[in-house]
Amino acid sequence: MAEPGKPRRPLHFGPDAMEAHGGTLPDPAEAAEAAHTAAQTVIDAGRGDSSPVTTARLVRLVEDLGIDTLAQLWAGRPARSLPGALWRVYVLRAWIQRNPEVAAREYASGLVVAQVSHVIAGVVDPPGTEEVRDLSDRILGGVFDGDLAVALERAAAFCRVVATGRAHLEDGDLDAAAAMVTTAEDLEASARLWRQGALH
Repeated sequence: MAEPGKPRRPLHFGPDAMEAHGGTLPDPAEAAEAAHTAAQTVIDAGRGDSSPVTTARLVRLVEDLGIDTLAQLWAGRPARSLPGALWRVYVLRAWIQRNPEVAAREYASGLVVAQVSHVIAGVVDPPGTEEVRDLSDRILGGVFDGDLAVALERAAAFCRVVATGRAHLEDGDLDAAAAMVTTAEDLEASARLWRQGALH
């Protein structure tokens, strides 16, 4: 039993366990609708109450729910959709929080070449571990208490600088750099769709 005042964590069942408990798995259309509804609910919660406390709680959603829970909900949705964009921003923050030294090193390597993206991203110069961690919180916070399109563009710009850094480092991973460019492109496209009222 959960302690009073502490949030209860949802239970997760596999297909066999669901059937054993008399439940059925949602069909793909139901799963898609649930993902999009949850994404809109998160956005509405943040934008309806943009207090620092609410924003901070939504920024820490991965810590509270777990990355696997969000993955089950959003990872399978199209990259250029509201749940797909939110998933990418949350995963970017989780990566930075988990690997701040790597993120700072790759970012520092890329900012020399990708100056425009560096300015858009808004990282303090020179970027250290605390600076990139702080930026990841500020970008995700901007999803809820600022302009969503701007927040997505800042996340995309950060990805572009990191991708450039990965490509220029001697031990850089070119496949990982290419994946980061793809993420940047998807976030930029999502920002455009949001401005058009077409990001769902």
